[in-house]
Amino acid sequence: MGLWQRTKSALIIIAVLFIIIQFAPPWAFFLTVQLVIIGGLLEFYNLSNRRKFYPKKLLGCLFALIVGATFYFSQFPFLLGFTIMTIVAFIFFVIDTNNLEKLALFPGSFSLTIAGVIYIALTMNFLYWIRTDFGVLWLYLFFTIIILGDTGAFLVGKSIGRRKMTPIASPNKTWEGAVGGLIWAALGGWLGKVVLLPEFPSLEIMVLSALVHASAQIADPLESLFKRAAGVKDSSGLIPGHGGILDRIDSFTLAAPVFYYLMKLLIMK
Repeated sequence: MGLWQRTKSALIIIAVLFIIIQFAPPWAFFLTVQLVIIGGLLEFYNLSNRRKFYPKKLLGCLFALIVGATFYFSQFPFLLGFTIMTIVAFIFFVIDTNNLEKLALFPGSFSLTIAGVIYIALTMNFLYWIRTDFGVLWLYLFFTIIILGDTGAFLVGKSIGRRKMTPIASPNKTWEGAVGGLIWAALGGWLGKVVLLPEFPSLEIMVLSALVHASAQIADPLESLFKRAAGVKDSSGLIPGHGGILDRIDSFTLAAPVFYYLMKLLIMK
């Protein structure tokens, strides 16, 4: 895939995201997040299929929407949503596992159906909370931290990287690149603070930025493990030049909840 195709796809994604983040009412932003979650979840389930595991896709999507509802409706707590999911899952699999062939597939099907919901739906919904609880500017700061941190990790790793960090999951990632990514993320957070949020303390923002990108560096190779186990390079070919939805959101899955709670701990005291 050529550089121009990658660049064109990236520009379209950035333009669409800017319009949605900046101008969409809360309900529209929430629905957009749910669409991204469902798309990523289906890609995750398709990766599982390649290894002869068969999670229940429709059930998983239903559970993902239940999790999303607990983020959107304050009167619908997560524990209640999780309890409903648990009851439905137990009933569904007891009824559905009705022959020896399904019995052999049951452990993987049950585990991956639930794991996908936790991995993608639970974590990605924190983007909605970041925008709702803290505001649009903080969401821009979050994306700045991730993008500049990833850029720094790539450039530093490519130039001086020697020591492999995750040789199975991501053979090209190095400890030198990881450190470079943390530094670039901290500087990116400081830059974002200067431009967007000058009233907030620099030290806390830089510490937050480094910790958030450290979590992103854990989440990225985790998704790579799923792809390597499935024997594929990309989670799908949905986005020309960029792979699938899961390839684009992998860093956010852990970084979003970490950012949200660090905001509460370090900034919004």
